[in-house]
Amino acid sequence: MTRMMTPADPIEVLRRRTSEKWTAHPEDVLPLFVAEMDYGLAPAIKAALREAIDAGDTGYINPHDTRAAAAFSDFAADAWDWSPPPDRMAYTTDVSVVIVESLRRLISPGDGVVITPPVYPPFFDLIPEAGGTVVEVPLLDEADAYHLDVDGIDRALAAGARAVLLCNPHNPVGLVHDRATLTRLSRVVARHGAFVVSDEIHAPLTHAGTRFTPYLSVSDEAREHGIAAESGSKAFNLAGLKTAMFAAESEPMAELIRSLPEEVAGRTGLFGLIATREGFGASRDWLASTVAAIESNVALLDGQLAEKLPAVRWRRPDASYLAWLDLRGLGWGDDPAAYALERARVALVSGLDFGTQGAGFARMNLACAPGMVIEAVDRIAAAAHSGSR
Repeated sequence: MTRMMTPADPIEVLRRRTSEKWTAHPEDVLPLFVAEMDYGLAPAIKAALREAIDAGDTGYINPHDTRAAAAFSDFAADAWDWSPPPDRMAYTTDVSVVIVESLRRLISPGDGVVITPPVYPPFFDLIPEAGGTVVEVPLLDEADAYHLDVDGIDRALAAGARAVLLCNPHNPVGLVHDRATLTRLSRVVARHGAFVVSDEIHAPLTHAGTRFTPYLSVSDEAREHGIAAESGSKAFNLAGLKTAMFAAESEPMAELIRSLPEEVAGRTGLFGLIATREGFGASRDWLASTVAAIESNVALLDGQLAEKLPAVRWRRPDASYLAWLDLRGLGWGDDPAAYALERARVALVSGLDFGTQGAGFARMNLACAPGMVIEAVDRIAAAAHSGSR
């Protein structure tokens, strides 16, 4: 049976957007950098936002309106067999705020917080913003896949780090941490009396054949010491509407969330709250067709690289729409994204932004029309074949 696939909006429609993706570069550049999708909004989200505009419903959120949290909890129950209690959740503007506000209360000034590069670039800044010190425990880069270095995290915690900032699924490599690894991690963290903040923003975009495991579902230890950051902003392309959620399972972590200043929730966008509710509650078919479109582009990129750029290596992601490209074989130096922008007019994210482990790499956004994937590879191949640096 053929799976439905969400189409990307036509280029003339996309060019009318004023978001960063479509205004940061001249029109001759293919914008495949920032994590925005080129698909139109899910119909239920669009209808609800129009209804809100027609009603003049543009005021402040009611932080006690649990409908969006309940919609997410129902989605998580059906997708991952996990039912976070809505009364142990809270709203805020975005996942970065969940991370910072959680860490501020879990660590003392100067405490180490473990991250696992190559990893989402803001992690390097969010930890100091929360008063902590970045401790790097890089992913293990093995022959066929990346893995968490749980032994390395154990050593970092033994040396004094007090928390782990987990990226699950992992941006940029598309790694979905398996239950066994997360369970082992939870026991290591518990043994050291430390904490975990788990960024799970890409989880709804997990691909077919892969099972996403929420961190708070793996063990009693994880529930006791963990806070999860949840959002519909990647799944439903809502970043500009500004809504995310804290999620807890244990009473100590729930109490931490309840202790947050009122303004942490009060700055949440009302349109974001409406869109989050309609996304998780009424847009699951749209999400499934969007994931199918992303998976099709993953397969397309795989074939295009094999045919036209065999020197470029990559591992197919198990979640989201981000391709982590090893461009070292092209001889374009530590920052091949800069060379690709200059010579191929393709905008990628520099691998160096994700840590020193990203030297020679770049991240490509695949949430676009298939023709854009093909054109990007064609442009990069033409630049590669015209001569190296």
